[in-house]
Amino acid sequence: MKPPPFDYARCDSMDEALSLLAEHGEEARVIAGGQSLMAMLNMRLLRPSVLVDIAELDELNYINDSSGWVEIGATTTQAVLESWPGLNSRLPLVAAAIPHIGHFQTRNRGTICGSLCHADPSSELPLCLAALGGEVVLRSRRRKRVLDAKEFQVGMLTTAKQDDEVMVAARYPAAQRGFGYAFRELSRRHGDFAIVALAGVAGGGRIRLGVGGLAEAPMVREWDDHLKDEDLADALNDFAWELRGSDDIHATARYRREMVRRLGKKVIDEARRCAS
Repeated sequence: MKPPPFDYARCDSMDEALSLLAEHGEEARVIAGGQSLMAMLNMRLLRPSVLVDIAELDELNYINDSSGWVEIGATTTQAVLESWPGLNSRLPLVAAAIPHIGHFQTRNRGTICGSLCHADPSSELPLCLAALGGEVVLRSRRRKRVLDAKEFQVGMLTTAKQDDEVMVAARYPAAQRGFGYAFRELSRRHGDFAIVALAGVAGGGRIRLGVGGLAEAPMVREWDDHLKDEDLADALNDFAWELRGSDDIHATARYRREMVRRLGKKVIDEARRCAS
């Protein structure tokens, strides 16, 4: 299919983008990489009257590593982050997840912030943001605000970003000494949407597991790191039942819950090994 008709504005400044969003409100959509947005337009799931293109805004194309955070600007592509020299040491969880995001062709165009705004519950970057306890920076003509991952990711393809706002940056907490990180994903083919994706963090006497692909947004649970194997198995079972999941053409809810139990244990064990 082809997208419905729309006006197109390539912005030369952030002020121009914010003015257009303030003027058009819910009738406008921001585009940077377009890897999710264009597909939704082609399927006519969205019918905006204007696209606000921020892809050429150099002020939003950056990776800053400071004060315990890695801040990534809104027009920074997944490929740029993937090739960033500090990725493995500063964001090892994201480094493990990025190769699962589509294919290198799509990562050349897709942006970090675009994936977060799309908020697909099976997506890797929103899951990493939730598991690490990251945050996003939103701007409008009215204000600037910072939301943590739980506040921002409110449901399937739904965020707390308002119609006149742009996500200008994502902030991922940098790796800490004595912490370990692990990521695993189950999909039918490499690059497909995840049937189940899991992100683990161990350190500071705690273990944290994030799960994508079952609920309408990434879900995270944290436990004491001194749990015995049988107690951890019970905790993972409770978590799996809480997530519930649903049946579709790819897998049953029962299968997904079982993957939370089995892969969840492997991810936590791997994160613990990395921490030690």
